[in-house]
Amino acid sequence: MKNFLLFAAVILLAGVPASAQKKQNERIENAGQVMVEILNVPDDIPADILNRAECVIVLPSVKKFAFGFGGSYGRGVMTCRSGKNFTGPWGPPSMMALEGGSFGLQLGGQATDFVLLVMNPSGANAILSSKVKLGADVAAAAGPKGRNIAASTDVTMRAEVLSYSRSRGLFAGVSLAGSTLRPDNDGNHKLYGKKISAKDIVLKGEVRPPASASLLLNTLNKRSPRNESAK
Repeated sequence: MKNFLLFAAVILLAGVPASAQKKQNERIENAGQVMVEILNVPDDIPADILNRAECVIVLPSVKKFAFGFGGSYGRGVMTCRSGKNFTGPWGPPSMMALEGGSFGLQLGGQATDFVLLVMNPSGANAILSSKVKLGADVAAAAGPKGRNIAASTDVTMRAEVLSYSRSRGLFAGVSLAGSTLRPDNDGNHKLYGKKISAKDIVLKGEVRPPASASLLLNTLNKRSPRNESAK
């Protein structure tokens, strides 16, 4: 009986990490599907904007809290171009968390997908280091859309983060000012099986991308293989 209970406990403990890891992988797969769908709508993210982005954050199905005022939450992933100067292929993802902010009122109770483009190294470093408040710690703006939008517009030149949303089939630039964005360190631990910082994952490439990230990374490498931002 004692041996049976010990065996059952080992099986139970072994199953927790596997279940937790599966959930993170599902989030990454969902992020890849969102990216594919958004890049295939008629008025999608302008190519010249995406080609200047250092990093992309995808947050599938962000939901509004059932209580409180304007509170919302979401979990997703952040991937950056690899290499010291963000000039290589898109690299392994870090889990991310989006919380709070008045954007909850814009969701109308519906789950909303968000895509955020990080436009410079300082923005990427800030987001990967700690919790940041969009619009305060990093400059944020609603991203322009459509294939005829020039990347040199004032809003894109000033913003460190450009944000987009998709809800009820509608895709548009949306302001996330006032919300907070942070690395989901617990999610990274569950995904990679060890404690590792978002910076070590994304900027130092100390882990290999999981198989679940193949759709997301392949899509970005195909649509935006080169970084065209000025260094």
